[in-house]
Amino acid sequence: MARRSGGGAGSSGRGRRELAVRVKTARGRKLSSTRWLERQLNDPYVARAKVEGFRSRAAYKLIEIDDKVRILRPGARVVDLGSAPGGWLQVAVARTNADRRQPGRPVGRVLGIDLQPVDPVAGAEVHELDFLAEGADAAVRDWLAGEADVVLSDMAAAASGHPPTDHLRIIALCEAAAELARDVLSPGGAFVAKVLRGGAEGELLAALKRDFAKVRHIKPPASRSDSAETYLVATGFRRTPA
Repeated sequence: MARRSGGGAGSSGRGRRELAVRVKTARGRKLSSTRWLERQLNDPYVARAKVEGFRSRAAYKLIEIDDKVRILRPGARVVDLGSAPGGWLQVAVARTNADRRQPGRPVGRVLGIDLQPVDPVAGAEVHELDFLAEGADAAVRDWLAGEADVVLSDMAAAASGHPPTDHLRIIALCEAAAELARDVLSPGGAFVAKVLRGGAEGELLAALKRDFAKVRHIKPPASRSDSAETYLVATGFRRTPA
């Protein structure tokens, strides 16, 4: 059960404080689960996502990243790896005009790839596929009828509770996503992927710097300050010999 605190009855107008939601512990619920629920209920991005119709607060991470690097342009062809629940697809569709809501502007293509079913997103094409499987790159190019301009990945491996292990797992995912990006990106394309802060990124960064003109870390404001996650953003793809 949740209760609100931090404000008196009838408070309104300018200077009004947001009411904090406190979650009572319940039988069978772990303390960590209670804290997670309380954080969700008090998260302004969660509330904003509900109001604005995004499927997850993660949509704002992509919005804030793209506001900096401007890679999701009308007409762009985008591949979103691990696209469930679809928040990043929604942003990509709107910004590339894949839903044709910007008359007279180029129309993009947005392709979602995930191991599990994803509810349809207007303007996007979603496929159930293991992107690690042999031939996945060819399938992506076939679905796009060409190469991609942007490859996105907000994937994270299931948490083990052991930070070094989690870091290695997400780096491995990112390396695999980068490998697919090299196979499907057109020259000048961009790659965005989530990683965790740690010390095992050396080889990944070296490979990205070899194949892209610019590589940077971006931690968008929507990424919680207490989270170790950050995003690698590589732009200016240049195809190099294998």
